[in-house]
Amino acid sequence: MKILQLLRDNAGREKRPVNLVRNGAEATLYIYDVIAPDWGVSALGVIDALAQAGDAKVLNVHINSPGGDVFEGRAIMAALGRFQGKTVAHIDSLCASAATSIALACNEVEMADGAFFMIHNASGMVWGDKSAMRETADLLEKVEGAIVNDYMKKTGKDAEQIAAWMDAETWFTAAEALENGFVDRLAAAPKAKNTWNLAAFGNAPAALKEPEPAPENTAQEPASAGFFMGAANANRLRLAQIV
Repeated sequence: MKILQLLRDNAGREKRPVNLVRNGAEATLYIYDVIAPDWGVSALGVIDALAQAGDAKVLNVHINSPGGDVFEGRAIMAALGRFQGKTVAHIDSLCASAATSIALACNEVEMADGAFFMIHNASGMVWGDKSAMRETADLLEKVEGAIVNDYMKKTGKDAEQIAAWMDAETWFTAAEALENGFVDRLAAAPKAKNTWNLAAFGNAPAALKEPEPAPENTAQEPASAGFFMGAANANRLRLAQIV
């Protein structure tokens, strides 16, 4: 239910599909929305952007996302892994849930002062008898196992520590994310500001639950249609999401 509340609370927010800018040997793309196949940032959108990046030597991936569909996120990770050049994640404001694995799929990760990095357990929706409930719980445990491996590989922490952080829905400041190995360096940039309503998350810092006004979109990203929860999305939510 968290993702449904998150979408409801941010329904008035301008949609920001993937936008790619090529500048000489470097390319830049923006993941500035919920991760989802049919709304927000999709794997197909990222794949199309990477095709436009062509033979760029460096791909800068700017992130401001509360997370979303774990399977869509993993498809984005795979696409970034296939990119032939160097990939650098820039956590501009919020990098939560499924967005964290996308950031860690890049060769380097830097994070702005004032930004937050949040990890937590997988969650999902299911309707059915006890067998359906157990099956979904087993699936969520497998999903979490893959995520724990991602975090262990980046940080060098053991599985028990990572699992404890996920159980607690842990919000890391930029300095804490650096100290614990989730990011490689802090960005020399103005302090980040949160533009998401994060009331859906139980442990979000109080200062983040009410968003500051969103900055003007200087990347000239095209507006997309509003959110629509169709049958396909409902089925995906039933399986598993990280938000």
